[in-house]
Amino acid sequence: MASRAESHLKQEEGESGHGEQDSPRTHMCDECGKEFRYLSALKRHVRTHTGEKSYRCEECGRCFLELGDLKRHVRTHTGEKPYRCIECSKQFSELGNLKRHLRIHAGEKPYRCEECSRQFSELGHLKEHVRTHTGEKPHRCEECDRSFSTLSCLKRHMRTHTGEKPYRCEECTRSFSTLSNLKIHMRIHTGEKPYRCEECSKQFSRLGSLKTHMRIHTGEKPYRCEECSRHFSRLDNLMTHMRTHTSAHV
Repeated sequence: MASRAESHLKQEEGESGHGEQDSPRTHMCDECGKEFRYLSALKRHVRTHTGEKSYRCEECGRCFLELGDLKRHVRTHTGEKPYRCIECSKQFSELGNLKRHLRIHAGEKPYRCEECSRQFSELGHLKEHVRTHTGEKPHRCEECDRSFSTLSCLKRHMRTHTGEKPYRCEECTRSFSTLSNLKIHMRIHTGEKPYRCEECSKQFSRLGSLKTHMRIHTGEKPYRCEECSRHFSRLDNLMTHMRTHTSAHV
């Protein structure tokens, strides 16, 4: 049985010569009252009420309401990225993604956190950040029930179960589960040491190594022996020390 929107559309087509003409006059949707200047625009809109998806992907069979949506989807199969950033040459499959990317170069951050006033260039990044305040972790691992605040964190975690290491070093073919670990590893080959001690100017390839080194200057010793209460600046030094107690009990 035809919906009100479909019946009204047929009437509109009949009045305009079976849809052959698309003259600029007001065409109103019978379902929601929204008005359109062209009959073709009304036709597209009516599909949102009827659920009709006329445009089908030949690769995977997925269907779409709009031809533009199908064209964008097809790029996921072809890998086509027609939108290029004039600043850094990075390419994108959708114009919207390019526009969001351009905010990085412009420094534009229109999305602001109401809790801490931190600003973001993308709405999605703001939503992820807000979870640091709410504690919400909607992404759950099916293997171990651990939950994460972002989908990307869940995907990285899943590699601990699958053993997948998609990031490969071009120098020595060693592979890593995360891009950040690959970047850290690459410093072995490049000799890059971006982390510098403000006290003595010694440089390090890892931030963690700098933090450990800083304890020499601050005197901080966060690792405590449960047996004798002696403190150490490094975990490995504590572990070595613990052997003096275990060997004494043998």
